Amino acid sequence: MYVGRIVSIGMNTDGKPFIAYRVSSRSFPNRQCLAFEDKAAIVPKEGFETDIYKNSYIAYNCVKIVDDMAIVSNGSHTDVITDKIAVGMNIRDALAYSLLTMDYEKDDYNTPRIAGVVTSSDNEDEFKAFIGIVADNKLLVEEIPYGKAAYISTYGDSNPTFIDFDAVDSEKGAKFIFDEGAFEELEKPVNSVAAIFNGKWDIVSFNP
Repeated sequence: MYVGRIVSIGMNTDGKPFIAYRVSSRSFPNRQCLAFEDKAAIVPKEGFETDIYKNSYIAYNCVKIVDDMAIVSNGSHTDVITDKIAVGMNIRDALAYSLLTMDYEKDDYNTPRIAGVVTSSDNEDEFKAFIGIVADNKLLVEEIPYGKAAYISTYGDSNPTFIDFDAVDSEKGAKFIFDEGAFEELEKPVNSVAAIFNGKWDIVSFNP
């Protein structure tokens, strides 16, 4: 089954906060995910740089870290969400504002924008995780309960699907969302990235 891009957030089976993202693509598979200390970006592979002139939505920051929070999304709204949180907006409002303002992508498929934000705390009173989507027919921002993990996709179920995210570190998390567990049967994976909080947010990408 093809569900497009995937955002997964919450707590892994070890009770650690995490975010993860997978690019799945039929039209633009020649992309890679580059991971840095405080962000990750989706960019064309060498030799395919001109693809961004065919579709301006295919290159973007997909992960950013601000303060104690990790932000993940399938487009340039990663930066907008990060900016709103950085100036003091709460997670729910930052997600809702950014998704509503940016709206779904005006491409041939009216591709939804999806996103999530997770705090680094494993304290039940301090932990927060929200996931959201804006499509041509809906806007949803939903809190993920403490101890749970969920994912949302662009062309699959537009409501969060709860799963067990069975990966103990960021490297295993990037591979897990690529083709393991609940994601194993989801078609056309291109690359992925994950950050699991283990004293700090460690961002690792997977480019097969």
